[in-house]
Amino acid sequence: MSTPRTVLVIGGGAAGCAVTVLLRRAGFAVDLIEARSDWNATAGSGITLQGNALRVLRELGVWDEVEASGFGFGSVGITAPDGTVLHVQEDLRTGGDELPATVGMQRPRLQQILIEAVRAGGASVRLGTTAEIVVQDAEGVSVRFRGGPDDGSEGRVDTEGRYDLVIAADGLGSATRAAIGIADRPEPTGMAIWRIAAPRPAGLTRTDLAYGGPAYIAGYCPTGDDTLYAYVVEANRDRASIPAGSHADEMRRLARSYGGFWPEITAHITEPAQVNYTWFERLLVEGSWHRGRVVLIGDAAHCCPPTLAQGAALSLEDAWVLAQMFTGSDPWDDALFQAYYERRIARVRPVVEASVQLGQWQLDGVRDADVPGLMARTMTLLRELP
Repeated sequence: MSTPRTVLVIGGGAAGCAVTVLLRRAGFAVDLIEARSDWNATAGSGITLQGNALRVLRELGVWDEVEASGFGFGSVGITAPDGTVLHVQEDLRTGGDELPATVGMQRPRLQQILIEAVRAGGASVRLGTTAEIVVQDAEGVSVRFRGGPDDGSEGRVDTEGRYDLVIAADGLGSATRAAIGIADRPEPTGMAIWRIAAPRPAGLTRTDLAYGGPAYIAGYCPTGDDTLYAYVVEANRDRASIPAGSHADEMRRLARSYGGFWPEITAHITEPAQVNYTWFERLLVEGSWHRGRVVLIGDAAHCCPPTLAQGAALSLEDAWVLAQMFTGSDPWDDALFQAYYERRIARVRPVVEASVQLGQWQLDGVRDADVPGLMARTMTLLRELP
């Protein structure tokens, strides 16, 4: 191929960074745009990465950095609200036996690792930039940009570009999804989560989940040698009714009812700006994830509540599968785009449905639900290659 195919990636989160790295490695000319001027203005305190996410990160060539930056563990504890350990469940190694079952890490650190991989791969990156107009024809996609110049200096410029493929990795509220006529929108599941990063007590070496008490779930995950993130899940509330200045008070009110390591964690819930409050949402675009040569990946196509810690993992898998299928394939036609959708939907749908079901059982107060069975079936599916 004398002239490399050109690809535009809209969105510089996990999925966008991953697909950029993989397509650059395959020899494509890739431009990545990110709407935020600060590429690593990452919301959220921590992230739990299951083995199937680690498998993709290894493929990206960043596993050593992830391993060094995070905290690996292989089991999850189920506790009573007072901290009494009721059961310890060994995690299935969904990425294969050579990788840990789970790694917790600080979300901004993961994002920085992915940013550095994109930079090292030689993609063109423009921050503070959006794709405002997308016009398609039989040969490709014409895009008009509005945003910052390539060198990152101040000022706004309008430019245009022409691409063989546009990948919409612009997240749950994807403007590209709407622009190409896909009407699906995320829907709240009825739950919300309070999260904070805090120091890790020395004896805390795995995730523990407490069910019951004033919230549905209170849990934590180690994210490094001396850090963790902690979370409390409750029924969602009108966000406008919760002043930002009260976030620490609200989370502390819920957390103080839990025992075990929670008193140490709760002592650090003091700064409202450090507490993140979000609703759980669900999205699953059905039928196809493309229109013409514009294709959705990651949260733009699907999202689920974090009851199985699979949001980032599924997004990373999307990037890996799309890069595999579009590397060496010719032509890039509807059949190829649809094959990508069919391959992914068979894996994504049961994970989204299981993640939602686990939360719904709690909302409905179902006490005899087959939670272990559903989790085991889902994790067994995820152990297979995507």
